[in-house]
Amino acid sequence: MIRFFAAVIPTVLLTGCLSQQPAPTVDRAGTAATRSTAATQPLGPGYYTVKRGDTLYRIALDHGQDHRDIAAWNNIANPSAIKEGQVLRVVPPGAAEPADGAVSKPIATASGVETRSLDQPAPSVAASSGALKREPRVGKEPYSDEAYARLNKPAETSKPVEAKPEPKPEAPPPVAAPAPASGPDDVAWMWPSTAKVSAQYSDSGNKGLDFAGRAGDPVLAAGDGKVVYAGSGLRGFGELVIVKHNATFLSAYAHNRKILVKEGQQVTRGQKIAEMGNTDSDSVKLHFEIRKQGKPVDPSAYLPKR
Repeated sequence: MIRFFAAVIPTVLLTGCLSQQPAPTVDRAGTAATRSTAATQPLGPGYYTVKRGDTLYRIALDHGQDHRDIAAWNNIANPSAIKEGQVLRVVPPGAAEPADGAVSKPIATASGVETRSLDQPAPSVAASSGALKREPRVGKEPYSDEAYARLNKPAETSKPVEAKPEPKPEAPPPVAAPAPASGPDDVAWMWPSTAKVSAQYSDSGNKGLDFAGRAGDPVLAAGDGKVVYAGSGLRGFGELVIVKHNATFLSAYAHNRKILVKEGQQVTRGQKIAEMGNTDSDSVKLHFEIRKQGKPVDPSAYLPKR
């Protein structure tokens, strides 16, 4: 019987070991790649994630940039080749990173440990503060009536000195407030058309001013700048001209019949850049926008009073 169990037990143990399921394995290579992709994806201001229906021209308009600059910053050869979910830089390289103005300085601490030899006597508190008090030196002289009278003579009392009031400092002369200076990105605006305004700016609707005119009426540049777009690639604007005035402002002129300028061309305030029309519109009109940092603002707040 003992021999029987001795032969059976190893067989049972071996069968249990063979039937044990292998430990699950984890593909760590894929996880590391995902983390690496997430870590390298740009985040924060200065970047834009492409959405369905976006075009490079629309993205440039909404961020106040030249579409060719955005294409160059993101190594895009074909402006129509952007894809949904693609992350684009929409500010010049180096402008999106916040400036770190914090400066760390070490805190100066005075050492509280004093080093001196063991046989050197410790200085007194008065000596350490620089005001060491010394006992007056007393000389011995023989006794005499003159010496006794001199020692017992009452000390003369000194008259108190009246403290003179300190003169009050003269008040500094009033400084005139400096005149307000114009900012570097201010634009000398003018009206882009002499036609009557048919629709005012609205935060929830019309993002600019509409001018009701006749086909062929001149459309004028509202300020000095560079043409960053001239074409019909933005749906809803028809034949469109966009002028970039500086790093802050650009202006847009939509629904033109004919465009008279080219991209990259410098224009001056009051220059005729297009002719009024009704492209992508149900009537002849000029739709005019002023955009600050890519966001539409009320042009009436910037144009001079008529």
